[in-house]
Amino acid sequence: DDVDRAYFAVFDGHGGVDAADYSATHLHVNVGLHKEFVKNPAEALKCSFQKTDEMFLFKAKREKLRSGTTGVSALIVGSKLHIAWLGDSQVMLVQQGKAVTLMEPHKPERE
Repeated sequence: DDVDRAYFAVFDGHGGVDAADYSATHLHVNVGLHKEFVKNPAEALKCSFQKTDEMFLFKAKREKLRSGTTGVSALIVGSKLHIAWLGDSQVMLVQQGKAVTLMEPHKPERE
């Protein structure tokens, strides 16, 4: 279609790099293949994070892997910015030299 899109993501492995590498390899594919990708990018991101997690858990059980990851992704669709994150990863947007809070990161002490 004629819509410009850009995808960015960062993963921070915990207990090794397996989960981070897996997520970096598969999350964007799951987002792009999601049935709601064009109509509802936010839903595609949310579902794709969950699907990628389930896929890695299956692989981790089969291969006895013991790592995890936090992750944050940004999907720009036209002039809209969609952010998805898992764990304590954070996104910072700087607009005209000022930081704009986009999210409240997960912290163990936060309910």
